[in-house]
Amino acid sequence: MNNYLKTTTAKVIFAFCMVMISISNYGQTNETMENNNILLKEWTGPYGGVPAFDKMNIADVKSALEEGMRLNLLDIEAITKNLSAPTFENTIVPMEKAGKELTLVFTYYGILGGNLSSPEFRKIQGEMAPILSEFSSKISQNKELFQRIKTVFDNSLKTPLEADQQRVVQLTYEGFAMNGAELDEVKKARYAEINKELSTLYTNFSNNILADEENYVIYLTKDQLGGLSESMIKSAAKTASDKGQEGKYAITNTRSSMDPFLTYSTERALREKVWKTYYSRGDNGDQFDNNQNIVNILKLRKERVGLLGFDNYADWRLQNRMAKNPENAMQLMNAVWPAAIARVKEEVTDMQAIANANNHNITIEPWDYRYYAEKVRKQKYDLDSDEVKQYLQLDKLTQALFFVAGELFNYNFKPVPEGSVPVFQEDVKVWEVTNKTTGENIGLWYLDPYSRQGKRSGAWANTYRSYSTFDGKKNVLASNNSNFVKPAPGEPVLVSWDDATTFLHEFGHALHFFSAEVKYPTLNGGVRDYTEFQSQVLERWLSTDKVINQFLVHHKTGKPMPKELIAKIKQAATFNQGFSTTEYLASAIMDMKFHMADPSNIDADSFERETLTSMNMPKEVVMRHRTPHFGHVFSGEGYATAYYGYMWADVLTADTAEAFEEAPGGFYDKELAAKMIKYLFAPRNSTDPAEAYRNFRGRDANIEALMRDRGFPIPKK
Repeated sequence: MNNYLKTTTAKVIFAFCMVMISISNYGQTNETMENNNILLKEWTGPYGGVPAFDKMNIADVKSALEEGMRLNLLDIEAITKNLSAPTFENTIVPMEKAGKELTLVFTYYGILGGNLSSPEFRKIQGEMAPILSEFSSKISQNKELFQRIKTVFDNSLKTPLEADQQRVVQLTYEGFAMNGAELDEVKKARYAEINKELSTLYTNFSNNILADEENYVIYLTKDQLGGLSESMIKSAAKTASDKGQEGKYAITNTRSSMDPFLTYSTERALREKVWKTYYSRGDNGDQFDNNQNIVNILKLRKERVGLLGFDNYADWRLQNRMAKNPENAMQLMNAVWPAAIARVKEEVTDMQAIANANNHNITIEPWDYRYYAEKVRKQKYDLDSDEVKQYLQLDKLTQALFFVAGELFNYNFKPVPEGSVPVFQEDVKVWEVTNKTTGENIGLWYLDPYSRQGKRSGAWANTYRSYSTFDGKKNVLASNNSNFVKPAPGEPVLVSWDDATTFLHEFGHALHFFSAEVKYPTLNGGVRDYTEFQSQVLERWLSTDKVINQFLVHHKTGKPMPKELIAKIKQAATFNQGFSTTEYLASAIMDMKFHMADPSNIDADSFERETLTSMNMPKEVVMRHRTPHFGHVFSGEGYATAYYGYMWADVLTADTAEAFEEAPGGFYDKELAAKMIKYLFAPRNSTDPAEAYRNFRGRDANIEALMRDRGFPIPKK
């Protein structure tokens, strides 16, 4: 997802959503500061200018934010003091230009918060969060500004503008109206105060997760390494050594470390310890416990949307999403849920049979699921995940990304000379992206692949600069960020099939950024339950023959993956779908139910347990993101009541995959790829998503493609 802000409207909404990062500190002054702060300076150098990552300093953050916000408010003041009747040109256009200095600061701030966080920076985050919220309210609640926007909007309904201008006006008006611009002064004041309180809670929630990930590390001795691969042992040894524990082996409290350990370790007691440590993040009853933060967030969100006349947060949030309302989102999830938990029951039966046959004298528990699922995979499909992993090298997968981008998007990726583009950490690599036919520069792609102290967990995509032709053509600066465990020197990075899929997923976001063809910055945004489609659909190319045959080669022999192994992978395509679908859906349904419930006397822990019990949640599976560390939903608002969007988008993905399967050229059909880019990638948010999909497919997508894709029975109508 793109976490950085390119327009004033986006900044306003950001203060309420706090997607990913919590920023703030506005100290307005009458003096004009001399702009010597590197974080505020226009980017210079090649490729239309690049961020000065090598010169950023935490000491510059506060003053940069203060000055950026002061300049942004001056931009807004110039719009509101215009005595001419409001028009698109004298109101919306200057809004698209406003706050460029603050946008530059946000780029650095995002890196310092997401990739290089430190106690010093977290302290700044905590101080700044409520102050930027106040700053943002100065814009979102500016009566004169909104009146000008509303006038332009009303006039556009009578005399329509050009299509892209009409869309910008609509999105701008809706953004302000949804966030309280039409409230009376008393309600506006409370609305702003709520946002201020929320900004602090979001920052605290996020930093508590990071603290638990950093503070809980499990160290193993040599006799506790049973079942682990050679590459994992070497990585664990290096991680322990880096943490001052020479001779030991570290399992960090992150998914990239936890997941393979639970899959392969023969030490059941240690599997239980690692599992409980990971799934207890934010839920340890200490200073980093998030349960009260959850309650406070839910209460404030409900109160805030109540000021706007909504019964609950979900109704407010989904009004401009593809789903339109929580009932439609729940209908989709409830249609899939019975099939998912039924499949879990089958999977557990298979696993228990293997445990019994081996006289293990256990009942399958959550910390056993991955371990015994792997044994079932071997038994049913003669497929060993560790064998597959030997063919999944990060370097080769990166080349596979470039190949797919070349075949579908006509892009070429070339490493930039070392030192020619500043990076914020030595492991970050940069490639120039060009059009293969014309040689035209499209932009730069940054890759930050490894986990480290101070880097948030998971995988994500950012843009440092989005495409637009509004103020001169802009080359895109995009990044992908992963948390692969850094290998021992000279060793390859071998990843699981799931991690390889995620790698393509995030690259799909980057391709969405690079392929944009829009004029106005606002149109580079997106609708949450649609923008995951572009990333999810790209996952499908990992299992295409052209990628497998060229890039999935053995890390020692260099030989391509054997046809027999490829066949096994494809035969096992729907294996373990019960687990993966259930752990995801449990999180998505809980997200929605939390925000549809009355939070007055809610206890987060009890509500989670009781709701899952009422849903017949299998005891062997846990939510993918338990509530106390559900950062998507409680570190900000980007995915709040929107985590269902992955499944909504996957309906589109499955339907699109079937279109490629039916095309003459399969997944590399040039005509269909061009159509996909034209209608589903290039427009970004300049077209209503439902209309865009109908333009591509000739009809709406339906759930049947998704059910076929996951090997589930199709629900009866």
